[in-house]
Amino acid sequence: MKKTAIASDHAGYPLKEMLKTHLKSKGDGPLDFGIDGTDPVDYPDYIYPAAKRVAAGQSDFGIVIGGSGNGEAIVANKVRGFRCALRWNVQSARLARQHNDANMISIGARMVNVHEALSIVDAWLTAVFEGGRHIRRIERIESV
Repeated sequence: MKKTAIASDHAGYPLKEMLKTHLKSKGDGPLDFGIDGTDPVDYPDYIYPAAKRVAAGQSDFGIVIGGSGNGEAIVANKVRGFRCALRWNVQSARLARQHNDANMISIGARMVNVHEALSIVDAWLTAVFEGGRHIRRIERIESV
């Protein structure tokens, strides 16, 4: 069974809860790093620990959700050797895995509807890293 770390800010909380249910229905065991409601929070306190867990190999994947998803992606990418991609549609989600081997995605709850978010997550989780020329590029990213 896959283990996905998941975290959000207050704007992303409702979508996070829907995504947890969706992941469970697909046999995933999501690990929730918070938050537990819609009261405003400082999202780095929740996003960074989720990203560290994935980077350490303790979770297979990670999903972070905010209003736009921008800040969440920025925080997650502070973790070395880790690639979090901000996704807004199915094609961008697929490419995040196929070309960048992204192990986390960030979604803006105010940018997509629930159906789109579920499709983004499914496309990303089922895509396969293509390797080849992309390996060299990932190595260059990690060496910067």
